[in-house]
Amino acid sequence: MELKMAEFPWLSLIIWLPVAGALLLFLVPRRAEGLIKGLALVVALADLVVSLPLWFNFDHHWVGFQFVEKHPWIQALHAQYFLGVDGISVLFILLSALITVLCILISWESITEKVKEFYISLLVTSAAMIGVFCALDLFLFYVFWEAMLIPMYLIIGIWGGPRRLYATIKFFLYTLLGSVLMLVGIIVIYFKAGTLEIPSLMQMGLPYKLQILLFLAFFAAFAVKVPMWPVHTWLPDAHTEAPTAGSVILAGILIKMGAYGFLRFSLSFFPKATLALAVPMLILSIIAIIYGALACLAQSDLKRLIAYSSVSHMGFVTLGIFSLTGNGVEGAILQMINHGVVTGALFMCVGIVYDRTHSREISYYGGLATVMPVYAAFFMVFTMASIGLPGTNGFVGEFLILLGTFQAKKWAAAFAATGVILGACYMLWLYQRVFCQRVNPQIAGLPEMNLRETLALLPMLILVLWIGIYPKPFLSFMHVSVGHLLQHVHSVGSVPGITQLIKEGLHAVFPA
Repeated sequence: MELKMAEFPWLSLIIWLPVAGALLLFLVPRRAEGLIKGLALVVALADLVVSLPLWFNFDHHWVGFQFVEKHPWIQALHAQYFLGVDGISVLFILLSALITVLCILISWESITEKVKEFYISLLVTSAAMIGVFCALDLFLFYVFWEAMLIPMYLIIGIWGGPRRLYATIKFFLYTLLGSVLMLVGIIVIYFKAGTLEIPSLMQMGLPYKLQILLFLAFFAAFAVKVPMWPVHTWLPDAHTEAPTAGSVILAGILIKMGAYGFLRFSLSFFPKATLALAVPMLILSIIAIIYGALACLAQSDLKRLIAYSSVSHMGFVTLGIFSLTGNGVEGAILQMINHGVVTGALFMCVGIVYDRTHSREISYYGGLATVMPVYAAFFMVFTMASIGLPGTNGFVGEFLILLGTFQAKKWAAAFAATGVILGACYMLWLYQRVFCQRVNPQIAGLPEMNLRETLALLPMLILVLWIGIYPKPFLSFMHVSVGHLLQHVHSVGSVPGITQLIKEGLHAVFPA
């Protein structure tokens, strides 16, 4: 794997600038809330600016990792401070930096208690998330992966809704259990390969049955994060109880880490296991697509409906990944970006009206388009993007995923396509109930969106239309990296299928 060393430590700057900002906030008096918010916004904007060289200086033809930094760290473990990005990870860093800025804007007036601690937690979360996408050492990756849990636990547990403690404990236990199993897998890999460097581990050739076991160990962590059915139940509770910024981070970045983990580790480290278990992964993805969509039709809470829609949409992402085709995997990566944009924007929209009414019940609203027409127009665009209307970003991602899945398994594409229909049903039904009925008296005097709220939604609107109309700049980042990854997976040749694996396991347990 070729490495292009960085002339300037851009990745370290992007990761540690929010941490420096959080430390600076510790020095600000608690009562100076305006200064705290202003400093947090300046730091987040600066982090977004320093991440832009990744966009402008990225070499689209380079097969390996770029902007690489490598320094000794923990000699006893052979762990390195090893950072780098490729076409699979670079867009998530940019999205993380952008979403952090928008979360600060959308929380400006809604967070009124422990303001200083909230923005410190938000900046630390941003640093940990970006670190996950930059780490090229397994131990460093695990540190960032776990570090992200602590500030997210605080964001939901302190500034969340009435059932926030239940939601945070459930979120923490689910993710911690999966992470412990992944840690066991990392330890096994270290003793087998003698290194923790991800580029080197991509070339290791582990025995087939060991790959299966390690795939399942990493699957435990990544499936919870996605979240895949049936380990998805923490997500609706976490989304419902989280403050708006917490929901936006969960939808925009955090659940993308699971799908990113499948791409970076499962496909790269365990290609034989990936080929053997591709069909079961497709089946789990289809179940998530259809189950998530049907669950949306039964929801009466705005946040829970959007949360279950995330289960369905992320099912499309894992479907594209395990189609193991160029179109499917590129569509999955693009759809991760699209989902972060659209669902993050929808949660911001819910937060805007919740700050005014303190109600998330769909039945509380009605005729909102008459009261807040600009807000209704924004919500309509994001609704159409969630459905996958041509001309929006959602269409491009879902089309590529279904195209790639059709090339691999026609039956899987046929089942998954029903999720598109169901998605249109629940999103249009939601819009009709909230915006298009007779105006309910309790919302008759709601004020229109202010400038700050409009500025928070505007970047998401631009991305919806930009990716929907001209996705080439985004797809060009991932084309070389995805091609190299799939070549690596398919180069192992044929492997025994899952049926044969089950027969061998049963024979081992119950010999004839």
